Amino acid sequence: MLGSLNMDISVTVPRLPGPGATVLGGAAAFAPGGKGANQAVAAARLGGQVLMAGCVGDDDFGRALRAALATEGVRDDGVRTVPGVPTGLAMITVDEAGENIITVAPGANRQAGAPEVAAVTDAAGDALVISAEVPVATIGAALAAGRYRLRVLNLAPAPPEAADIVAAGVDWLVVNESEAAAVLGRPVAGLAGAGGAAEAAADLARSGARNAVVTAGAAGAAYRGSAGGLTVPGFAVRPVDSVGAGDTFVAALAVALAAGVPPHEAVVAAAAAGATAVTRPGTQAGMPRPADVLTATGRPWPVR
Repeated sequence: MLGSLNMDISVTVPRLPGPGATVLGGAAAFAPGGKGANQAVAAARLGGQVLMAGCVGDDDFGRALRAALATEGVRDDGVRTVPGVPTGLAMITVDEAGENIITVAPGANRQAGAPEVAAVTDAAGDALVISAEVPVATIGAALAAGRYRLRVLNLAPAPPEAADIVAAGVDWLVVNESEAAAVLGRPVAGLAGAGGAAEAAADLARSGARNAVVTAGAAGAAYRGSAGGLTVPGFAVRPVDSVGAGDTFVAALAVALAAGVPPHEAVVAAAAAGATAVTRPGTQAGMPRPADVLTATGRPWPVR
């Protein structure tokens, strides 16, 4: 895994605030997060052997994030402590329906570069997962790093150079509706029909992604690539907290593909894992294990 490590500061509110509004919420909760670290934890819980590469500050938050990875069995020898720079922070507001808004102060994540690319180049593994809360130059270098059988790029959040990154060639691309819209330069909403995720996945596949997945929240996900096309309706679950569901989807997809699960089955399994994460509070704390996926969705996790 190459990506960000953040300390999450979460507050639950009755409703998400609009511009200029103040909403009173519950007590603030501090928990380990960051898209890269979240995906590393989710992959480990679903059976992957994981190395994390990224940056933290020389502070209590950075030490706590590394300890959290170790607790989950994730190797942290690819994580670099950067003196004089604070660990990344994410301010998360979650409403009673489980929807959220997130603001990130990247901190040390902006320092991710050659040492982190070298860490994933030197590592031996089947899959490299890259998320986009690190510099674009680092993403580009990592896409060419090492001898991986597959690379999964999660362009979240989508940088201004997103279309150029995809056009240069991507093995597996995973984006949500807003990220797909940023790459394609047009609105993307819903699962099927004109302007939906299925159409966007097809356009992304024509734009340079050999395999493209567009997630559409509770509506489901769409795939287009080497195995053709697939639309996966959302699993009927009771939402509690949607933070981390997308990261769970990405990690689950990578673990399944690395284990040799065919693309169509891997996308369905990833959708089931992501839906399960929504039923559980917390980001990393809510990321599921195989038994949780079966309980929440009725679908067995396909990796042994």
